[in-house]
Amino acid sequence: MTERRDVPITTHERPTELERLVHWIDTRTALAGVVRGALRKVFPEHWSFLLGEIALFCFVILVATGTFLTFFYVASPAPVTYNGTYEPLKGSQVSAAFDSVMHLSFDVRAGLLMRQIHHWTALVFVAVVVLHLCRIFFTGAFRRPRELNWIVGFTLLVLVIGDGFFGYSLPDDLLSGTGARIAYSAVLSIPFIGPWLASLVFGGEFPTMALIPRFFVLHVLFLPGLIIGLITVHLALLVLHKHTQFRGGPAREDNVVGRHFWPVQVFLSTGLFFLTAALVSLIGGLFQVNPIWAYGPFNAAVVASPAQPDWYLGWLDGSLRIFPPIEPTILGITIPSPFIPGVVIPTILFTIAALWPFLEQRATHDDREHHLLDALWDHPVRTATGAAGLALFSVLTLAGGNDVLAYYLSTDVETLTRLFQMLALVLPLVVWFATWRVCRARLRRDVLPGAHVRDLRRRRGGVALRRTPGGGFEEIEP
Repeated sequence: MTERRDVPITTHERPTELERLVHWIDTRTALAGVVRGALRKVFPEHWSFLLGEIALFCFVILVATGTFLTFFYVASPAPVTYNGTYEPLKGSQVSAAFDSVMHLSFDVRAGLLMRQIHHWTALVFVAVVVLHLCRIFFTGAFRRPRELNWIVGFTLLVLVIGDGFFGYSLPDDLLSGTGARIAYSAVLSIPFIGPWLASLVFGGEFPTMALIPRFFVLHVLFLPGLIIGLITVHLALLVLHKHTQFRGGPAREDNVVGRHFWPVQVFLSTGLFFLTAALVSLIGGLFQVNPIWAYGPFNAAVVASPAQPDWYLGWLDGSLRIFPPIEPTILGITIPSPFIPGVVIPTILFTIAALWPFLEQRATHDDREHHLLDALWDHPVRTATGAAGLALFSVLTLAGGNDVLAYYLSTDVETLTRLFQMLALVLPLVVWFATWRVCRARLRRDVLPGAHVRDLRRRRGGVALRRTPGGGFEEIEP
């Protein structure tokens, strides 16, 4: 029997037009190697790494639905008489912006559906970005060399929240006008520069004729441009640094274990995109959000009650509601009461979160490169701090709805306000200590007897042993 060998068969077929086009482009751009490397990029298989992709897909859906909405939206506060199909408001004096949104909701085919998909996608977008950042924070994925990418991602969160606020204000209804009034008061309360900054953003003393046009430019042009730019930087740094991955199996600091971008990850991401689009479309079609006809047009002499913003700004509203009305005088300048809860506290919390990679590196004296992720209990201080921050965020968010909670709980707002004031001070401390104790206990259980708690290399299941000639065992360094 002879051995059969496969011999490649050479053909002299003429290249197709597509092959000739690809060859023409490659000879002038030398992109073949870059594309080949990109197609072979490895993606970890853990589900949590898909959160970033879902956030990107939400942004794409927001751009698509937002483009449709701009075809019909009129960014003008000029007064007009509403003569649309919604009978309760017919003949009312409204702004051109409010009139256009009413027309979009009741007279444009699929207009209301597009509005609701856009709004729900914005809510999901911020939620997924927060979850993505939480995954990075709790697993230590921000450590060297990814500190810069953490700052980029956190800046994206701030921009997304700001863009959501400006878009939320564009319908010029009573509820969004109340939110804009609160934001104006918070900006105005900044000592020295507050009046000039408020005039720049809002176009003068609230309410102004320039507010809607300026918010529209910020919402559809300025902030989305910054978001697209930072997303590009974020992805470029991701490609440069490669993916992190969880410990276990063949995963090491110098490799990435998972599936290639082509073909597996491409089909998975494509399916995930359509699944995300289908889910937000289903939610937008079944669940009503922001019914501006129920609130009515904005009136500077009227305040909506109850009035709650979208969830990602509820914590800021809660901070303003429960903070004591303190107005200290410093150097002859009286500091308005909204300044501390509306500007100082958010600035401190956001600054600590943004600089956390550098604070942790300084505290732990760990400047090594890390490509393997931590478990939740591997770093008790980090996990406890993150849990305490989420507890404070939850308390402030609930406090933002104290009037609604008081109604359903049959109690008064003052009682709930005092309760939330105590919870905002006590609950984060309790959560921090409890989480720290649990993580320390779990870490001690995972560390071999006699080893230091910080020696994470000696965890059970991560040590290789071999039998010695004398019948004992010795550890093999990985």
